[in-house]
Amino acid sequence: MFHIVLYMPEIPGNTGNISRTCAVTGTVLHLIKPLGFSLEDKYLKRAGLDYWDLLDVRIHESLEDFLDRHGEDRLWLVETAGERRYDEARYPEDSFFVFGRETLGLPKDFVERYRAYTVRVPMRPEPKARSLNLSNTAALVLYEALRQNGFPGLG
Repeated sequence: MFHIVLYMPEIPGNTGNISRTCAVTGTVLHLIKPLGFSLEDKYLKRAGLDYWDLLDVRIHESLEDFLDRHGEDRLWLVETAGERRYDEARYPEDSFFVFGRETLGLPKDFVERYRAYTVRVPMRPEPKARSLNLSNTAALVLYEALRQNGFPGLG
């Protein structure tokens, strides 16, 4: 089992798409408050379609609350300036992939504390090409972890 962690997500469609990916892969979705939308948002529900009953979603009041509950082991921070490419890291089962807000990313001090566990998706170095869409990035990184572990539980 793997975990996708969204720190203060802002765009309901992204979270909806990620929730669908989590539902079909058996991945736990963690949402860290404050959220930029209601969990009843129609765009969130539309993007997740009818997969909500398959989803294990856990809400955390803060980043500290999340760390208190799950510890600091097996964290992988996905950042545009990560230390290594996402396909170069080795992800044991039960890894947590932490993604920041769409507009601001993760807190800088948090990233610095876990700098050795930051990964990135390679992109062109042009300033206008800042990052991939959050839901696309989450799917890329998650499926690499699943591939490395032989797609456990998936047909």
